[in-house]
Amino acid sequence: MSHGSIRRLLALVALIAAFSVIVAACEDDASDDAAVDTDDTPAATDDATDDNDEAAGTWHGDRPIVFGDYNWDSILLFNRLAQFILEEGYGYETDTIPGETIPLFQAQLDGEIDLSMEIGEQQVAPYTPALEAGDVVSLGASLDDVVQGWWVPTYMIEGDEERGIEATAPGLEHVDDLPDHWEAFQDPEDSEKGRIYDGVPGWEGERVQEVKFYYYGLDEYYNRFLPGSGAALDTSLITAYERGEPWLGYTWVPTWVAGQVEITLLEEPEYSDECWDEVQEAAMEGRATEMACAWPVVTGDIVSTPEFAEEAPDVVAFLEEFYVDIDVVNESLAHMAETDIDHDEAALWFLEEYEDLWSSWVPDDVAERVRDALQ
Repeated sequence: MSHGSIRRLLALVALIAAFSVIVAACEDDASDDAAVDTDDTPAATDDATDDNDEAAGTWHGDRPIVFGDYNWDSILLFNRLAQFILEEGYGYETDTIPGETIPLFQAQLDGEIDLSMEIGEQQVAPYTPALEAGDVVSLGASLDDVVQGWWVPTYMIEGDEERGIEATAPGLEHVDDLPDHWEAFQDPEDSEKGRIYDGVPGWEGERVQEVKFYYYGLDEYYNRFLPGSGAALDTSLITAYERGEPWLGYTWVPTWVAGQVEITLLEEPEYSDECWDEVQEAAMEGRATEMACAWPVVTGDIVSTPEFAEEAPDVVAFLEEFYVDIDVVNESLAHMAETDIDHDEAALWFLEEYEDLWSSWVPDDVAERVRDALQ
């Protein structure tokens, strides 16, 4: 082979080698790009999964579920029941904000509270307007048949043979009957009139009962006696009941007192919106009312913020089933008072005493975890 042929052959070999290097480099780049694309794929999938979770409204439990701790016993009991079930059955963290009625409801409107377990128009005047405006959502009633008014021990009307008590006000059914029975409720400080125990000064119930007292003309036959506290009002009834003595006064259900004693609500003229608006306005303005009627029979609603209702469908499903008959509420509150336990302990007692009830509110697996936690 000539020297020229050899040189051409060597040049061709070098060209082929250079081309191979270029091809190899391109394949490496392609592999690197593919690796980058592969890494990107899970990230895109994760984003899609997150979007699907949010669309499904799954509660992630990344913060406590906050309850409004209003200042009456039944709602505090309901709070502790719901908290125990959510914590032990669902694995969620909960918290509470205690306070007075209007500030707490405003806190819920501001998004600081997720759930209020027993809210009614008579307790929280801004509730209905907020509900109609879509600022809060009702998840249904936690209890109903909430009533207020003037009550008497049932033995005063019917007697109590077992306790040897004769009826001292037979036929007493309506406030219109009270003038005929004032002597049965004689005021120990004024023998010419009867005594009515009314609400604590400053209570809405006290103001409402005052305007009704005068509208019904009861001031001619009775004196109003205003206890200094809710505890004093309760004590006056319990003490009279234990002694089989007369008692006439303002109270309501649910309450622990109604779980301990048998009392009868006196009838009044039938409720109407027009009448009730007038009674409330007169009570607020401190003037005489132009009409009077019975308190409305109301429900206590479980109230959520719209945002929480969307984010926590499993919690919503549970609370939509949450309902306690008012007699059970009265019994639970009475047990709490008799045994001197707090609301947390009362909730544990309730969960053990009424398993068939609360277990119907939740899925089987949740109920099983709650049972295990109670052991």
